[in-house]
Amino acid sequence: MDLSRLNKEQQEAVKYMEGPLLILAGAGSGKTTMMTHRIAYMLEKGVSPYNILAVTFTNKAAGEMKDRIESLTGGTRGMWVMTFHAMCVRILRNHGDVLGFKNGFSIYDESDKKALLKRIVKDLKIDEKIYPVSYLGSVISSCKEDEEDPDDYIDNNSMNFKAETVAKVYARYMEDLQQNNAMDFDDLLWNVVKLFEVSNEVLSYYQERFKYIMVDEYQDNSHTQERMLELLSNGHNRFMVGDIKQSI
Repeated sequence: MDLSRLNKEQQEAVKYMEGPLLILAGAGSGKTTMMTHRIAYMLEKGVSPYNILAVTFTNKAAGEMKDRIESLTGGTRGMWVMTFHAMCVRILRNHGDVLGFKNGFSIYDESDKKALLKRIVKDLKIDEKIYPVSYLGSVISSCKEDEEDPDDYIDNNSMNFKAETVAKVYARYMEDLQQNNAMDFDDLLWNVVKLFEVSNEVLSYYQERFKYIMVDEYQDNSHTQERMLELLSNGHNRFMVGDIKQSI
């Protein structure tokens, strides 16, 4: 593996294979180059591609990473190189039944989410001027990001006069999703965390499989994504690259 094009710090990071490592690097500093060379280096040292997981935040970034890995190694077969959401979909298609979903579950986009909330607001005879669908959707999304169910939301917002109504909509929204065998984009992340928490068998399977986990754009991780990685990696072999100045 020719690492001569990398600087001293990049080479050191590429060769670090055991235990957690956080790399702080600015824009245009060669983060993706370093990560792809690290994967190629690990393969050369005998790591199975089956044990490698590399996640990022956009389809474009994941596609670029795949292309670079393929140019260095000849292929990505066996390893997972994808976005967080794509990873979660793959896991839930295989194990969503543990949470009561069939593997053919639907994924609701924002328009589906708004349409369902609009029906719920109408069914519950709630004044949409006081509780706009956009507001309800935003609150529900924030709750899921913080792993708050409707009861948690009420407990954490006891001084908010809207909390009880919002929680009622939220609870009905979750019931309707389950009945429709559907998840929204926030559910994809949270449901994997739930899955790992309720099934030691599933968690152990992925912990054993993904012994080398790499995360690009780590500064943009949400609470749910961080919890997922903590469970998945069990503190070992997490390789994270980020730039706090680029945080969204």
